[in-house]
Amino acid sequence: MAITLVNPSGLPKIPVYRQVSIATGSKLVFIAGQVAWDAEGVTVGEGDLAAQVERSYLNVGTALAEAGASFDDVAKLTVYVVDWTPDKMPLFLEGVARASAKLGITPMAPGTLIGVAALDVPDHLVEVEATAVID
Repeated sequence: MAITLVNPSGLPKIPVYRQVSIATGSKLVFIAGQVAWDAEGVTVGEGDLAAQVERSYLNVGTALAEAGASFDDVAKLTVYVVDWTPDKMPLFLEGVARASAKLGITPMAPGTLIGVAALDVPDHLVEVEATAVID
């Protein structure tokens, strides 16, 4: 496997992801931001942050599979959430947990969550992009 996830001593241990990703592979895979669309481009979970997080992560999984990768190969995730406030964290984590259960993944690669004013489509509440490394 090209990715090793670690929590260095001296940094807090975050339950949903690891602080550091060490990549040793030779092929980089960049996944464009994935939103809560189904295969036909219809928004899934309109108004439901947890449902949209789940679908966005599942869409990242689909894109990774097309590249011959999986979440085990992800070195970094970036998540954009519309009108982010800390009280939305339980819904965000619920969506991540549901997607993780369906994808059979734990722990997650290091990630950054960024609050944004809006995304490309008004009904979209979240967008997830990934960088993976494979041999």
